[in-house]
Amino acid sequence: MANTAQAKKRARQAEKRRQHNASLRSMMRTSIKKVIHAIEAKQKDKASEAYKAAVPLIDQMANKNIITANKAARHKSRLNTRIRAL
Repeated sequence: MANTAQAKKRARQAEKRRQHNASLRSMMRTSIKKVIHAIEAKQKDKASEAYKAAVPLIDQMANKNIITANKAARHKSRLNTRIRAL
């Protein structure tokens, strides 16, 4: 447990940031799942629309360092490959 006022404040800030990052990460995962569900339902047009909505979110998470740039690229590449395979 934090003992000094500075350490207590940093603990509060860290918890606030953790919750915010978890929310953003969840939002990104939900957008990815929408694409996957459309792909599994064999709805290419719906999947491509969901993909177009998911890409900016994935890029934002990479820019905010919530996920790494490589992970963002990997998600986009795999989703796009699955859509093209429909």
